[in-house]
Amino acid sequence: AQDVERIPFLEIRDRRGRELVTVIELLSPSNKRSGEDREQYLAKRRGLLRSPAHLVEIDLLRGWTPMPAEDRPDGDYSVLVSRAERRPAASFWPIGLRERLPVIPIPLRAPDEEGRVDLQEVLHRAYDGPGYEHFIYAGAPEPPLSAEDAEWARQFVPQPD
Repeated sequence: AQDVERIPFLEIRDRRGRELVTVIELLSPSNKRSGEDREQYLAKRRGLLRSPAHLVEIDLLRGWTPMPAEDRPDGDYSVLVSRAERRPAASFWPIGLRERLPVIPIPLRAPDEEGRVDLQEVLHRAYDGPGYEHFIYAGAPEPPLSAEDAEWARQFVPQPD
């Protein structure tokens, strides 16, 4: 069987006209690794940033090259919220490894109020339900953690018997 990587994104569309309102992208390794897949994603991203749709980009991968952003603060993870009416300005959350993941806004069109997603709660639900703790931490993290972060992380990672 061939491994197929799903490209995780969600489109929110207007019910009446089916126009694209918001795209939520959860970055995958193929989005961040150098090569054709990254170039395709960057082209899609540029198109979205020129469109009337909002973009929410969630990067929970410490490895590989981060997405381009002007004056990007350092962080292990990040969230970008680009509201169409405020471009080129965007909201950006750098997130440290030891920090709680934020509650992020999901911009919609007026008169609808923006939505909110608690990323930490979503992560807990995804992780706790199907037994991922035995899969996700089967090996050493990539890229390797600093000695201080590795020591901190040991309290959360199941240790081999």
